Amino acid sequence: MKATATGLLIFVAVVYALATCARQAWGAGAWAGYVAAAAEAGMVGALADWFAVTALFRRPLGLPIPHTAIIPTKKDQLGVSLGEFVGENFLSADVVRARLHALGIGGRLGAWLAEPEHADRVTAELATPLRGALTVLRDSDVQAVLGEAITRRAEAAEIAPGIGKTLERVVAAGGHHRVVDLMCVKAHDWLVMHGDSVMDAVQGGAPGWTPRFVDRKIGDRVYKELLRFVTEMRDMPGHPARGALDRFLTDFAADLQSDTETRARVERLKSEVLARGEVQDAIASAWTAVRSMIISAAEDERSELRLRVRSSLLSLGGRLATDGRLQSKVEGWLEGAVVYVVTTYRAEITSLITDTVAAWDAEHTSRKIEAHIGRDLQFIRINGTVVGALAGLLIYTTSHLLGG
Repeated sequence: MKATATGLLIFVAVVYALATCARQAWGAGAWAGYVAAAAEAGMVGALADWFAVTALFRRPLGLPIPHTAIIPTKKDQLGVSLGEFVGENFLSADVVRARLHALGIGGRLGAWLAEPEHADRVTAELATPLRGALTVLRDSDVQAVLGEAITRRAEAAEIAPGIGKTLERVVAAGGHHRVVDLMCVKAHDWLVMHGDSVMDAVQGGAPGWTPRFVDRKIGDRVYKELLRFVTEMRDMPGHPARGALDRFLTDFAADLQSDTETRARVERLKSEVLARGEVQDAIASAWTAVRSMIISAAEDERSELRLRVRSSLLSLGGRLATDGRLQSKVEGWLEGAVVYVVTTYRAEITSLITDTVAAWDAEHTSRKIEAHIGRDLQFIRINGTVVGALAGLLIYTTSHLLGG
């Protein structure tokens, strides 16, 4: 295009020279004057536009003419202006909100998520960063934070009233009877298997001055009575001891909720338990088990975790595709989030433009811009030559007509 524009300038220059010679030396007719005038004006137009186009990128003929080489010398200012233009016209809250609203993201997102293959893809994509995040986290740091959080939460909350209410409901519903049944069965079986141990314990506690046969009789009697008592308690749901145990649990549940001393003792016991190293180790080690479980579930395509996530995404997609209120709510959240980011960090976003332009080499930038828009700029030179020639011809013709 440069060669074409320059060739056209040379062409009108040759035409001007030939037309001038034809009129002055060769005695040509009046037509030579019209051709010379058109060619002369075409040269002026071509030269003027060549100067204008060249002045954008470099100094014409290397001469230090003011207001030339505009792009190399004004590069940073152009970058700032471009950044401000983008910030004001593309990153304003109204423009961003209107554009996002026009897209109808809620409905489109819902229709996309409602497709099973898309839900599978999102599930797989979510599993990857989840595994990465859990792998990168240091166990010691997470365990320390987790242990401190659980301990602080447990110490801050009073547990006695809650335990009391739960115990009260369990006793009222008879939920503790199976536990009592199990304890009675186990106690009976233990007594049957360890009768000698019970009798030896009773005989060992007898005074030294009592005869041995008396101690054996007493031990045997105590063992049989104890076995009879446990057997009756096991086999009789209405046994008085069971009723006494129910009353005790009911009173204890009430004390846990209303008795100050009982509640204080429970809180002290809780603090002592939490302070034990075994409990802290158990709390800390829970993270390792949880992490392994989550990583394993995230890697298994048929795990319950991934199946539930996939099902939730399909359900969400179906609702988003049909529920106008949910679409409006999601779009409102998205618009608010994007507008907040754009308005809060507009300067940082536009600085990407200004800083990038400022980092460019001036000459390299000039060549790059010229390479992208130079073809159109050379058309300006061509158009200048043609328009100049037509204007010169018109002016010359008008002058002759008025002069005639």
